[in-house]
Amino acid sequence: MAACDTDPRLNDVAKVWRENRCMNRRVIVTYCRWILRFTVYCNHKELRWRAELTLVGISQFVKWYARSRDINGDRAMSSARSALRAWREALQALGESLPSWQRTPDPSCGLSPVLREFAADMRQHRGSSEGTVRLRIFGAGKFLAFLRGRRRRLRDLRLSDLDAFILKCAKRYAPATVTDLCSMLRSFSRFLRASGRISDDLAQLILVPARRKGARPHRTLPWGDVQRILRAIDRSTPLGKRDYVLLLLMSTYGLGAGETIRITLDDIDWRAATLRIVRPKTQVEFVLPLLPAVARALVNYLRRGRPIHAPTRHLLVRMSMPHGRLSSASAVRDQLNKHARAAGVSASYLGSHVLRHSHACRQMELSTPPKLIGDILGHRNPKATSAYLRVATEWEYFDSCACIVAAATAGASSPSEPGLPRPNRRSHHTSSPMPRCASFSRRRADPRDEACVSGCALCS
Repeated sequence: MAACDTDPRLNDVAKVWRENRCMNRRVIVTYCRWILRFTVYCNHKELRWRAELTLVGISQFVKWYARSRDINGDRAMSSARSALRAWREALQALGESLPSWQRTPDPSCGLSPVLREFAADMRQHRGSSEGTVRLRIFGAGKFLAFLRGRRRRLRDLRLSDLDAFILKCAKRYAPATVTDLCSMLRSFSRFLRASGRISDDLAQLILVPARRKGARPHRTLPWGDVQRILRAIDRSTPLGKRDYVLLLLMSTYGLGAGETIRITLDDIDWRAATLRIVRPKTQVEFVLPLLPAVARALVNYLRRGRPIHAPTRHLLVRMSMPHGRLSSASAVRDQLNKHARAAGVSASYLGSHVLRHSHACRQMELSTPPKLIGDILGHRNPKATSAYLRVATEWEYFDSCACIVAAATAGASSPSEPGLPRPNRRSHHTSSPMPRCASFSRRRADPRDEACVSGCALCS
């Protein structure tokens, strides 16, 4: 690596990259060349490279470099930004103090005065969270754009305008989204009346579209498909080790994506063999047993997969620079769909909660007490857990139909005869304080625990 031997600082940076297992030799050499070009530019312009190591500074460097070499600036920007930001993250891991990568955008920047006042009202008087504020501001912006298309001013707002907007949204969005938009319209209408922009109280006239509770059951996968997805993950790579831990935690404990990506290294108690989970919505903490198969997957990931110099204490981090935590449920959904395709599992929709729902249905099939399932899933209302009973019953019905067809094909008699196979409903989980695998009480690790999720919800 001749490109790295000219500067001891680059040797330290390359060492950090290698320890993080995020790039190969060829990528390191390419990145070091961009770093040397950037330092030459700073010397030529008499600039301090530390102060220029920001998104704005790198953009100026790429423009200068593209003009001097007569090359495509967009392609150069993509490559240079990746290299120089990776350099920046490595320097910070080595203890360098650098300016922020880019200025934190003002949430109210670009908003109209009405939306800025609406956001301030929700924060100060309604006590809404930032996520709720963002969603309602987005929906209110859509509604104002709809009114501009109808050439209607706010002071002339009519109930027919609200009905037309809801009907338009109902043709495009899911019923749950339309319900959220109606809630936004109520809140926005109250704000408009309280601020004197409209005189009529339209909020009480906004009706939410009727939705029958439980009309659409939770999307789940047969437990055999969950096993196939887990087995299809290539655990020989750092990315595969991380994805295996991610999906194993969700399928074994029934965790949601938000709970899983928020787990930190401090939440794992190795001596007590427990795992602490924090509910994202309520901030309620609860403790689960650290099962042997999960513990071994975690050890394998922490020793051979997770970047050593990651700037965060979160367990699951990005495998490319910068190594920040997984930021949203969409990242989990993308990885789940990728491994489902590799396993040959096809479904109409694979969301980030499908493993959580599948775990709950599997526990229901194994006759685990519903109260116990609700406690693990964080349900306050028992009716929320009863939704999984419907899905589990439907799967059982389909299995029985398949048995009848198979028996008829083989020349068997009715399904009531002893020769027809019946699903085994006995489970060792019912007397346990919480669902756990049978190997949890063993002192020694059993090699069969790698397939902990193959026979029942938590073990074989």
